[in-house]
Amino acid sequence: MRGFSLIELMVVIILVMMLFGLVGASLSRSISAAELRNEVRDVIAGLRHTRGQAIVQRQEQVFLVDAEQRTWQAAGREPEALPEGLDITLSTARSELTGENAGGIRFYPDGASTGGSVLLSVDERKWYVTVGWLTGEISQDPPEDA
Repeated sequence: MRGFSLIELMVVIILVMMLFGLVGASLSRSISAAELRNEVRDVIAGLRHTRGQAIVQRQEQVFLVDAEQRTWQAAGREPEALPEGLDITLSTARSELTGENAGGIRFYPDGASTGGSVLLSVDERKWYVTVGWLTGEISQDPPEDA
């Protein structure tokens, strides 16, 4: 009866450890991607809420973003902090900037807005949530079904 040598066992153990390392790295990237998609959905919901509040209350409402604090805030709600590793960037009208890395997107009672975009990113993945200035329409890139 022939058994396995110590070298053969070590090679198998090293291969199994490398496989677990690859699976772990892949799993952490999947979790980051899932967190990013969830945060994009939450930001879109916050923007829609802010627009809806402007229409219903018949007064201007502002969706706020603070990139340094890594938070965003829908009208009438508490600020939401981003999960660890996610970043946020705001592009908006100069008049809506409240700081170097902070500002807002203003919605008007007729549904229009100042327009702008919110970039959410983790590692190389980037999602843009865009608000049309004339219509206040909210869209995302890549699209939801991507």
